[in-house]
Amino acid sequence: MTADLSTSLPLSALENAAEFLPRHIGIDAADEAHMLSVIGEASRRALIDSIVPRSIARSSAMDLPPAAAEAAALAELKAIAGKNQLLKSFIGQGYYGTHTPGVILRNILENPAWYTAYTPYQAEISQGRMEALVNFQTMVCDLTGMPIANASMLDEATAAAEAMTLAKRSVKSKSNVFVVAGDAHPQTIEVIQTRAKPLGLEVRLANSADEWNTLLDGDYFAVLAQYPATSGRIDDLRADVEKAHAKQAAFIVAADLLALTLITPPGEQGADIVVGTTQRFGMPMGAGGPHAAYMACRDEFKRSMPGRLVGVSVDVHGKPAYRLALQTREQHIRREKATSNICTAQVLPAVVASMYAVYHGPEGLKRIAQRVASYTAILTQGLQQLGAPVRAQATFDTVSLHTQNATQSIASKAISLGANLRIYFKEYLCISLDETTTRADIELLWKIFAKDGQALPTFDAFEKGVEPLIPAELRRTSSYLTHPVFNTHHSETGMLRYIRQLSDKDLALDRSMIPLGSCTMKLNATSEMIPITWPEFANVHPFAPADQLVGYKELDEQLRAWLCQATGYAGISLQPNAGSQGEYAGLLAIKGFHESRGDGHRNICLIPSSAHGTNPASAQMAGMQVVVTACDASGNVDLVDLKAKCEQHSANLAAVMITYPSTHGVFETSVKELCALVHSHGGRVYVDGANMNALVGVAAPGEFGGDVSHLNLHKTFCIPHGGGGPGVGPVCVVQDLVPFLPGHATAGVAGGVGAVSAAPLGNAAVLPISWMYIRMMGADGLQAATETAILSANYISARLKDHYPTLYASENGHVAHECILDLRGLKETSGVMAEDVAKRLIDYGFHAPTLSFPVPNTLMVEPTESETLFELDRFIDAMIAIREEVRQIENGALPQDNNPLKNAPHTAESLLSGEWARPYTREAAAYPVAALRSNKYWSPVGRVDNVWGDRNLSCSCIPVADYA
Repeated sequence: MTADLSTSLPLSALENAAEFLPRHIGIDAADEAHMLSVIGEASRRALIDSIVPRSIARSSAMDLPPAAAEAAALAELKAIAGKNQLLKSFIGQGYYGTHTPGVILRNILENPAWYTAYTPYQAEISQGRMEALVNFQTMVCDLTGMPIANASMLDEATAAAEAMTLAKRSVKSKSNVFVVAGDAHPQTIEVIQTRAKPLGLEVRLANSADEWNTLLDGDYFAVLAQYPATSGRIDDLRADVEKAHAKQAAFIVAADLLALTLITPPGEQGADIVVGTTQRFGMPMGAGGPHAAYMACRDEFKRSMPGRLVGVSVDVHGKPAYRLALQTREQHIRREKATSNICTAQVLPAVVASMYAVYHGPEGLKRIAQRVASYTAILTQGLQQLGAPVRAQATFDTVSLHTQNATQSIASKAISLGANLRIYFKEYLCISLDETTTRADIELLWKIFAKDGQALPTFDAFEKGVEPLIPAELRRTSSYLTHPVFNTHHSETGMLRYIRQLSDKDLALDRSMIPLGSCTMKLNATSEMIPITWPEFANVHPFAPADQLVGYKELDEQLRAWLCQATGYAGISLQPNAGSQGEYAGLLAIKGFHESRGDGHRNICLIPSSAHGTNPASAQMAGMQVVVTACDASGNVDLVDLKAKCEQHSANLAAVMITYPSTHGVFETSVKELCALVHSHGGRVYVDGANMNALVGVAAPGEFGGDVSHLNLHKTFCIPHGGGGPGVGPVCVVQDLVPFLPGHATAGVAGGVGAVSAAPLGNAAVLPISWMYIRMMGADGLQAATETAILSANYISARLKDHYPTLYASENGHVAHECILDLRGLKETSGVMAEDVAKRLIDYGFHAPTLSFPVPNTLMVEPTESETLFELDRFIDAMIAIREEVRQIENGALPQDNNPLKNAPHTAESLLSGEWARPYTREAAAYPVAALRSNKYWSPVGRVDNVWGDRNLSCSCIPVADYA
C-alpha cells in the first residue's frame, strides 16, 4: 500500500516550510482575531492606524532582502564567516587564545537558562546568577589584592576611563591632569582620551622612562600603569605608587588577571584602583567582545564606584541572600549626578569567567599561568640562540624584539607561515603566548626568526630547569581563591551539577514570560545563537590585519545597511558595546558637529522628566549641562515648557533627548513639531531607541525629525540580555553627522570623536545574532513583529482595565508596545504596594514587570511579539487573581500586614516547616492557581532585606558557616 503524499498546498508554501516568522511571533491568525475583538478593533491594520500618528508613518517599506528560512540563513552566514582567516594569534594586547571548558560552553554560554535572564533587579528570582557574580567579585578581589570589586565592566578600555573619573571624584588633588603610561594598551589610551576631552581633563602620556619620572614629579590627580605593560615588561610599581600618594593622587593599575596568579598583585603594591579584562578566563577573542572587564578599588571608594555591585543581605527568614547593593549611586536614581551612565554589565561573560576560576581552582589557574610563563622563557632562550634581537625584560607571557627595519618583513613572513605577530611602534615586534600555545607553536616562532639554513633550537634543550622570566622580588607569595567554591567543583560532574543548581534558582525567559516594560524580553532564537561560537567568528583577534577580517567587514556593512533601513538614518557605528555607550557616542557626535561650526559653546541638553536615567548621565559625561523639561498630565512632553526652555537657552542649545514612543508607552502626536521646534533654535534631536520595538517597519526616527538615535540590539534585535549583559548599542545619525561617528585609530579606522570602546566593532561576536534575526524576518516580518507587540500590549491593557487601570494612553484609549498599570490607589485601600504585587507574581511563576518606573508604585508591562496567547492569558489571569487577593484585604477578610502579598514570595521551606500561623492556607500561598501544581517555580529565598544589605555591605563569597 502506498502512502498518499498529495497536497493541496502550493509549492511555494512547501518551499517555505522552515519559515522563521511564525516561530518568532507567538500569535497566529485565530489568536489575533480574538485579541482584536477584546480590544474592539476590526483589524490589526486598523489598530496600528489608530495608534501610530499618520504624520510619522513610513511612506515606503524597508528595502531588505526577502526573508530566508533558518537553514538558508545559517548557510549564508557561514559563507560570510568563512571569509575571515584564522591565523594563530600571538598579538596579545589584551586579547588571547583561551580554552572554554566544554561544560561551561554548553551549560552557560550556549544555555538559554543563563543567556535569556534579565538584570537581577528582582533579587529573589536571581539568586543563581548573583551567586556566580559574587564568585566573580571574590575572584577579582583575591587576584588583584583589593578589598572590593564590582560585578563587571564593559571592556578594559572603558573600565580604565571609568577609573579615571572615579579617581577624579575621590581624591583630594585638584589637578585636571591624568598621567598615563605610554606602554599601556593603545586602545585603552585612545578610549581614555575620548572620555577625558569633554570633561575638560588633560591626558599626558609618558612614552619613555624619563617622561614617566618627570610627569610623576609634576601635578596630577591620578596615574595609570599597565601591569604587565603592553610590551610585556613587568615593573615594580611600589615607588611610583608612593610618589602618587604624596601628591594626594590615585594610582590606577590595568592588570592581567592570569599574570596575577604569579606576580605580586597591585593591591599589595598600594594601588587605589585596579582594572582589566577577564577575557582569557574562558571567553573567546570574538574580534573584541563581549568580554567582562573588571574594576576593584579601595574600600573608601565603593560608594563612587561605577557599575553593578552584588552584595550579601538576608531574607525575611534571616537566611543569606544576594541583591544589587548601593543602587542609590546609579544612573537610574541619581541621573546626571550618577557615578556613570552604565546601566548594565557583562554578566554572561562574567559568569563564564567566574566559572572558569571555579572549575580550575587556584592550583589549576596557577598551572595554566606557569605553563604560559615557562613557554615564554623557552621561546626567549631559543630566539636568543638564533641571534634574534630580544629585549631583556622581566615578563610573563610576551617577548619583545627590537627588529628595526626588518619589522615588516618578519611580520609578513609570520603571516605566510600562518601566524600573526604584533608590530609595536614600527621598529618592534611583540609575541604574546597564552593558554592555547603548544610546542609546535614555539617551533613555528623559531622558524619565523631563523635565517636561511640556520638550525632551529630544540624544545628539549631548554625544557629542564626552565625558570620563568619573573624576578624573585615580583613573584606572588600570597594565597588566593581560598573559598570552598573555588576548591570543590573540579570534576565535570561536580561542575555540571553546580551550574544546574544555580540556574534552577533563577527565572529566565526559558521558563516564562518576562513582561518588563522598556526592556523588550523577546525570543532569542536558537538559530540566531548558533553562529556566535563558530570558530570563524569566535577565534579572531580584533587587531588582526584587515585582510583577515573580511567576513566581519561584510557582516558589519550588511548589518549597518539593514539597520539604516529600519531607522531611516544615513550612517551607523556598531562600536558602542552597550546602550549607554551608544547614547554617549551620539551626544559626542552632536557636540563634535557644533564644535566644527564654531558653536562649541552650545552645551545645553534638554531632557524630559520622564526620560531614562541614562539620558542625563550620558549628557553629563559628554560635557553638557542638563536642563529638565516638564511632562503634562498625560505623560507627554509639555510642549509649552519645552518651547520656553528652547527660547531661554536658544543661543546655547545643543540637543534635546526624547524617547519615542514615550517612556510612558504612548505615541505622542506632536513629535514632528517638537523636532522642528528644537531645530529652529539650532539644536539637534536625540531619539532614544529603547522603544524601537514599537517602530520598526511602522515609523523611522531618521524620517520624522530625529538626528541621532542609539539602538539596543539586546532589546529590539534579539541579542539576549544575558542576566544583565552583553549588549550592543549602535549609534545612528543623519547625513551631516556621519563624520562624527566613533573612529578607532588603533585599528586604523578614521572617525570624528575617537574610540568609545576597546575594539573597533565593540561586542563583535554577538552581531551575528541580529544579522540572523533580520535575515530570517525580512521587511514584512519585522513590521509584523512590531505590530504584534503593539497588539499584545493593548490586549493586556484591555483585559486588565477593570482591575488595574492603564495610567497613560492615547485619546482613543490605546497604548504603544507597553502599558503602565496604575497600582497607586491600592496603598490607601489595602496597604498593598506595587512591590508586593511584583513579589507575589513570583509565587505565580512570573518575573515582575518593570517596578515603579517611570512612575512610582506602578508596573510597566511589555509583552513582546514572541509570547503566545496562552502565556499572555496566564499572566493576565495571575494579575486578576492577585487583584482578588487584594480585595480580600480591602474587605477585611485578610489583614493588611499578614497576607499572601506582604509575605510573598513563599519558599518551600517556609511552607513545610513549623506551625502555620497565617490567616490563609499553605495551599493558597503555594498554588493560587491550579496550573501551578504541575509546573511550579519555587523562589529559593524569601523577600530580601535591601536596607540591611546596604548597612552591612559584603560583596564577596559568603563564609560557609553563614549557611548553617
